[in-house]
Amino acid sequence: MNGKVQTALRIVEILVENGYQAVFAGGYVRDMLLGCEYAGDIDIATSAAPQAVASLFPRVTGVGEHFGVMLVIEGGVPFEVATFRSDVGVLDGRHPREVTFSSPEMDARRRDFTINGLFYDPLKNEVLDYVEGRRDLQAGLIRAIGDPGRRFKEDYLRLLRAVRFAARFDFRIDPETWSAMHDAAAGIEKVARERILQEITKTLQGPHPARAVGLLADSGLLAVILPEVEALKGVEQPEQFHPEGDVFSHTMKALSFLKSPSAVAAWSTLLHDIGKPATMTRTDRVRFNNHHRVGARMARRVLKRLRASRALIEDVCECIDKHMDFMNVTRMRLSTLKKFLARPTLDDELELHRVDCLASHGDLENYEFVLQKRAELADEEVRPDPLLTGRDLIELGFKPGPVFGRILQAAYDLQLDENLRTPEEARAWARQNRDSFGRS
Repeated sequence: MNGKVQTALRIVEILVENGYQAVFAGGYVRDMLLGCEYAGDIDIATSAAPQAVASLFPRVTGVGEHFGVMLVIEGGVPFEVATFRSDVGVLDGRHPREVTFSSPEMDARRRDFTINGLFYDPLKNEVLDYVEGRRDLQAGLIRAIGDPGRRFKEDYLRLLRAVRFAARFDFRIDPETWSAMHDAAAGIEKVARERILQEITKTLQGPHPARAVGLLADSGLLAVILPEVEALKGVEQPEQFHPEGDVFSHTMKALSFLKSPSAVAAWSTLLHDIGKPATMTRTDRVRFNNHHRVGARMARRVLKRLRASRALIEDVCECIDKHMDFMNVTRMRLSTLKKFLARPTLDDELELHRVDCLASHGDLENYEFVLQKRAELADEEVRPDPLLTGRDLIELGFKPGPVFGRILQAAYDLQLDENLRTPEEARAWARQNRDSFGRS
């Protein structure tokens, strides 16, 4: 039993010792029964009212007292302790109109899917199942609790959660739940964009991202959230380079080859070809000139729309903008190759290139070349300190100005090409080539 579970167990013990019922709830119980490793928070449900919870623990924060949710902090780790409740009415597609404190069974019946509506009493080693969640776990089924249409109207984010759980566990979605997802798809626009981004990111980083995107497309959610990806359907590609089919098929296949990707690699893979519909031309064959440039600009708009962090936006756009550079790596000058290897997004670019190749022609020669060169060249060779600096130029009599940048960049390229090897050589080169750069 790990430390987090032990601490959660102690919280349950304190609540029970004081006359309250307390159980583990939600994802921990589901994953425990599936035999999966669980890395999330352990939530606790209890009959104790929020004020009672606050009185029993030294460090408690009310994060949603109106909804009966308190945060108990033990050993520096927060645990959500929520009073058993029933939700009444629908306020805004995210919150209930009001809540009433109730019983474990009523609390289970307000939750989203049967596999998430299970409780576990760790003191009695007993599973409390009021919604046939264990049956659906065994059947590999995602099924909404009660009326699925109502469940989705209560919180439209559940549409994306259904997709994520189906993809993560490779479960089927119950037909009635699936039909309700179709009907409710447009409601996803009521959900905060940050929450949509977070949910899709988790899904793309899961074990079956291609299946998830397929479910998003088939349910109608993709057209609402990411119409730029939906638009890839039916965009044909030259068969000699893309025997897999249209751009959407290629993207789906690329997603299927991802292995525990970073958020940057996952989003880069999903969006790397969204510039193709806008750049498609027919000459000697179908071509997509500069689709990487156009795609990077489009990806920036997509991720800004979803309120992504600046870091995620910049790194994804860099990967998409540079993903065609790999075709030239074996012909690059040494200086250009070293700058290529020094890019901060190289690991994510490599992953995108790997799955891009596997999803089309299958040739990983350039991928292997980059890996080999990265292994051969020490970090100090790829990112060396410059042999020539601005101070050196001033000492040599150059006047500061725009020409400084050109001289320093040219010297650094020669250094990366190993044509300049010492500071003395670099200073001598600058003196000899003073006139070729013009005067400051």
